[in-house]
Amino acid sequence: MTDSWRMAITATLHCLTGCAIGEVTGMVLSTWWGWGNAANIALSITLAFLFGYALTYTGVRRMGADHRTAVRAALASDTVSIFTMEVVDTVFLLLVPGAMAATLDTPLFWWSLAASLAVAFVAAVPVNHWLMERGKGHAVVHRFHEEHAHHH
Repeated sequence: MTDSWRMAITATLHCLTGCAIGEVTGMVLSTWWGWGNAANIALSITLAFLFGYALTYTGVRRMGADHRTAVRAALASDTVSIFTMEVVDTVFLLLVPGAMAATLDTPLFWWSLAASLAVAFVAAVPVNHWLMERGKGHAVVHRFHEEHAHHH
């Protein structure tokens, strides 16, 4: 496996973590507030982006970037990736009978969430890889890693 694919997988897993945290949080809150599907999806997607960006932002900041650079890197690297995941993920959940109605205490909820995230992961890896090949997406963060490695 080439480095670029390994990077794409790492980047996607990173994104997936943010997405999963965001979606579960979204589900918990919308269930708790008694919201319907549309509100639930909107909240989950918003939180998925927030958590996804936050993870990248924190990572880049830890490498010594300033606030603006970290924000730019997060927006550049995660937007398409999270977007792809959320679209695939949401469509998948809408297609699985009962998945949207499943509550946190049902196996269907966790099974459909895990499956939808797995499908989204598979969809996003080539997207991330394609972006990196063009120096976009996570390549932005990666470049930053490399620049920093040379300074020390």
